[in-house]
Amino acid sequence: MHPWLADQLKRHFGSNDINAIAPDPRWANFLDEICETYEDDEAQRQTIASQLSERNDLLANELKDRLAAQRMLQREKAEQDALIRKLEDAHNQLLQSEKMASIGQLAAGVAHEINNPIGFVSSNLTSLREYVNDLLRVVTAFEQSIEDPTQKAALQKLIKDVDLEFLREDVVSLMSECQDGIGRVRQIVQDLKDFSHVDHGEWVVSDLHKGLESTLNIVSNEIKYKATVEKHFGKIPEIPCIGSQLNQVFMNLLVNAAHAIKEKGIITISSGAQEGWVWVAVADNGSGIAPENLKRIFDPFFTTKPVGKGTGLGLSLSYGIVQKHGGRIEVTSELGKGTQFTVWLPSEQKQTEHGGVDAKAPAVNMA
Repeated sequence: MHPWLADQLKRHFGSNDINAIAPDPRWANFLDEICETYEDDEAQRQTIASQLSERNDLLANELKDRLAAQRMLQREKAEQDALIRKLEDAHNQLLQSEKMASIGQLAAGVAHEINNPIGFVSSNLTSLREYVNDLLRVVTAFEQSIEDPTQKAALQKLIKDVDLEFLREDVVSLMSECQDGIGRVRQIVQDLKDFSHVDHGEWVVSDLHKGLESTLNIVSNEIKYKATVEKHFGKIPEIPCIGSQLNQVFMNLLVNAAHAIKEKGIITISSGAQEGWVWVAVADNGSGIAPENLKRIFDPFFTTKPVGKGTGLGLSLSYGIVQKHGGRIEVTSELGKGTQFTVWLPSEQKQTEHGGVDAKAPAVNMA
């Protein structure tokens, strides 16, 4: 008999003996059926309780596994973030190394560009020293003529001998030339400083035309004996970017254009804006790129230049920089006619967590 039923019978009838409570066999059979029903229910409850316990244990294990997996994912994410930072540091170091290598290759030309204005400033200072001496002699003679009127004739002769009228004009001209020369040196040094400084990924709104002019000033000696530069700048907005890195892209394209020209040629720099994008194109009428090399020009360390003429990293790093800015590079080239590189950059872009931008740019187009 089920314990609960036995308790109820004893409570109400003073005994749980069915025969004593109800001698009628039918009543005893009825109570037996009730007892069996209670026992079946109890068995089912125990089965369900066992199943629930097993299910709870399974859910607890699943929760434990999920928490462990979540902790593992968090560790992996932290490791990935650390790896990304290391890769960014390595990439920045590589950019800086390439930048220094480029400056090293251009050093002789830059030194020549600085030496020219320094040379004529030095020459002008020599002439100015002579002019100052002559002017001081005139001043002395003038003072003497004031004290002794008989010295007036000597003063007039001295004025004629030193050509005072010429001195007045030439001193102003020499001073203007010196200021211009020093200004040129200051600008070259400033452009070098801006180009070579270690940037930390500062995104600022910049004028690409100013960056192009600054870069042209640095590579001037590399270009001016090989090509004439034609500028066709369109109206473009200032864009958020890392200016020093884009200047490195422009320098690589300009130097490559100069190297592609064997004799006197033309390098054309164009710019414009179109449907949320700005573009800068650097074209030359040099030797062009062979079709079999065209698809490899952005590969690291690939170069067709002779040893010592390039590192093979310029275009590869340029491609990475443009991609980081959410842009793309298009290349068209024909052997014997020349090459054009066009850099497309979004005029507005949102910086991502790891320093790139979320603008989606098509893949590199090579024709």
